[in-house]
Amino acid sequence: MGKVTRVGPGVYRVEHDGGRQEIVYVAGPRGSTWAFWNGEIFHETATSAPSEHSGQARPMGPRTLSSPMPATIIKVMATPGSPIKRGDTLLVVEAMKMELPIAAEYDGTVKAVHCREGDLVQAGQTLIELE
Repeated sequence: MGKVTRVGPGVYRVEHDGGRQEIVYVAGPRGSTWAFWNGEIFHETATSAPSEHSGQARPMGPRTLSSPMPATIIKVMATPGSPIKRGDTLLVVEAMKMELPIAAEYDGTVKAVHCREGDLVQAGQTLIELE
């Protein structure tokens, strides 16, 4: 079992495996929490089921990628019509003085891009539509 220590607003130090320490950044309101750890973004909502994104199954219908927190768009790599693979970084945002990559959750195609480099975006704002 590990130890979690709050270091600052939205910043936690997690100690595990005999003293190994890692920093986890957390943002968002209760019921829609975002965490950034080890280059990955995790999002938990009050209505999401644990198996919602397990495996390689592609969700039905159009899906969107949203900003995990208020941020600035640093780089947009996605273009409408482009094929994508699960794990491809589609854009990078900057928040809390950190660059956060936003990656595809499944294979598909970029339907639309709703942001440009330099845009200021809000938490939950749709940035990219996928199909």
